[in-house]
Amino acid sequence: MSGDGTQPPLDAATAASRARQVAVLAEPTRLRIMSVLATQAELEHTVSTVAAELDLDVAAAREHVAALRDAQLIEALPGRDEPRLIPSAEAWVRFGRLLSGKPSYAPPVAPEGAATIPDLALLPSQLQRVADRLAYRYSSHYSRETVDRYVAESYQLLASRAKTARHLPSLTSRFASERLGALAAAQGFDLTGTPEVLFVCVQNSGRSQIAAGLLRSLAGPQVHVRTAGSQPAGAIDPVVVQVLEEVGVPLVAEFPKPLTDEVVQAADIVITMGCGDACPVYPGRRYMDWKIDDPLGRPVEDVRAIRDRIRGHIDDLVNGLGLLPRHYFYP
Repeated sequence: MSGDGTQPPLDAATAASRARQVAVLAEPTRLRIMSVLATQAELEHTVSTVAAELDLDVAAAREHVAALRDAQLIEALPGRDEPRLIPSAEAWVRFGRLLSGKPSYAPPVAPEGAATIPDLALLPSQLQRVADRLAYRYSSHYSRETVDRYVAESYQLLASRAKTARHLPSLTSRFASERLGALAAAQGFDLTGTPEVLFVCVQNSGRSQIAAGLLRSLAGPQVHVRTAGSQPAGAIDPVVVQVLEEVGVPLVAEFPKPLTDEVVQAADIVITMGCGDACPVYPGRRYMDWKIDDPLGRPVEDVRAIRDRIRGHIDDLVNGLGLLPRHYFYP
């Protein structure tokens, strides 16, 4: 791993593995099979259903599926009559957007009745300096008007839930920077090759923060992690902070953030925990729902059990993504 936290160039073995996957997907029928699995992820697909969907001979479909499985692009799970086929985590991360047949980014549309974004000039003066810094940082991607709009909207989203305005400018700086970074990833400006994982829960103060902290602790810079809430709280649950500190996972810099379109569109994998259908669905992303109890208001012993249950899911996710557990914080 590079010393500055960035991803190193591919080594020979990884390059050979990815080249083989690309070669397997270069066959149009196999690419179409993957596209069916990716765009109809809510359905239960087997070799027979894929063959019927694409008007293929079952024997030919079975051969194509075998090649995709051999390249670790498809997983076969137990099914009622035949194995159930799903794209592998590796396939979602590397080829998800390719399989959707639609542009990777759709400009966000303000919901009907949403408040007008305020003029940045009418907001606290510190936000002008925030916009200056971000406009310079993203000058190769976005106009100053776009940056100003994101800063003003981010301030508005946070201010509507804040109990005090004391830290709003600094939180706005981080929130707007994260949103612009997500926008750059969604539009293909940021081609690091690092898997993007988004955790979403209701308040973004408990389950999603635990999951994000544990994933960062195990994978470090091998993965980029974001969190959001469908109805974000004003602060992270202090009991959540406590149980993560007990295992050496810091949450010092984190805070609850509203769910916005660009962070969903930037994600390769979207993991929800108890937020229902609040998260928008875009083609080419893998969606997972973890059935995890809400730690809010529970005694510390229960929150520790929730933390450890989430840790089991994180271990599975790390293995599924082919990441090397590094135990950056977690013992």
